[in-house]
Amino acid sequence: MSRSSSENKALSADLKRLKSRAYGVVDWAAEVLRRYHEQVAGIANEDAKALAKLHAWIFVPLTLWPFSITDLLNECLRECAARHTLSKALRLVIELLPEVPDEKVCEAVADHERQVQRGNYENVVNTQAKFAQAEMALRADQDFQNDWQRVKASFDVKAGQDHKGVLRRTMGAERNMRPEFSVNMKNPSEPFRLVFDAFCLRWNLYGMMHDEPLLLKLAVNVTPHGTMILIPSFWSLDPSRDIRWDAINKLHRTRVPKRQGAALAEGQATRMAQAKKLHKLDAEAKERRLKGEAKHRFLCKGLGLVEDTSPRRLSRLRQEFPRK
Repeated sequence: MSRSSSENKALSADLKRLKSRAYGVVDWAAEVLRRYHEQVAGIANEDAKALAKLHAWIFVPLTLWPFSITDLLNECLRECAARHTLSKALRLVIELLPEVPDEKVCEAVADHERQVQRGNYENVVNTQAKFAQAEMALRADQDFQNDWQRVKASFDVKAGQDHKGVLRRTMGAERNMRPEFSVNMKNPSEPFRLVFDAFCLRWNLYGMMHDEPLLLKLAVNVTPHGTMILIPSFWSLDPSRDIRWDAINKLHRTRVPKRQGAALAEGQATRMAQAKKLHKLDAEAKERRLKGEAKHRFLCKGLGLVEDTSPRRLSRLRQEFPRK
């Protein structure tokens, strides 16, 4: 198989993996994936390993990306082509980037992404009837319609719409830290941003789609750093009926690496103390030249364990808490 044929086969396999993902990732990742497969064979081994890690991250759901992985991979490929090696800064970014989440996590988050893209949170909340009632009331509100007409009379709202006709307000962020909090009237687009943000705040909107309001929903979103629940300020919350805690817990727990809590911490402290004592007993058994069953009985007695305790239990203690 020729190199070109091999590259095309690898690229096709990549695009097939991304085809079902939300947000059209397959379309805007295609070009950087093509460049990656064209260049990677000629890149030095250590840099190639770093780029392979970024390549793997492209198949992680977009929601879990801490920044644009495609942009970073593009920059790395450009730098390798120009300098024949990655800079220390880029290499450090890649080294500090965690290993890709396992397939179970990616599948769960990818499925949630598809739901969110359609504006559907019904897999994690039970609010459709309550939301539909609030949305109907808003559409019939003449004050809302008047305010929207005032906005349209003052600005060309179509200029800010995306390909679906959606106009979004400035997004909030975790802990209410907002990069676009300051006001800069020297920026030509600032007056409209402020007017539209004020309009959306007044009417509890995410944005507008043409002339239709996008009323805020009770929403659950996965982020690179955790799981966020947004309860709109106008929403009268019924925690037991509105939120499917079991579904949220299942979605969130797919990312939890292991059990946590006070009981686990207490158990870990107990095992650590046992391991410390075991290392001292091991040294003493060596001095006494104890071996086999005699050594095992000595260790069990010293640890307060019954003699038929499995030797594997002691081995696990040594492995979990190696002697320092």
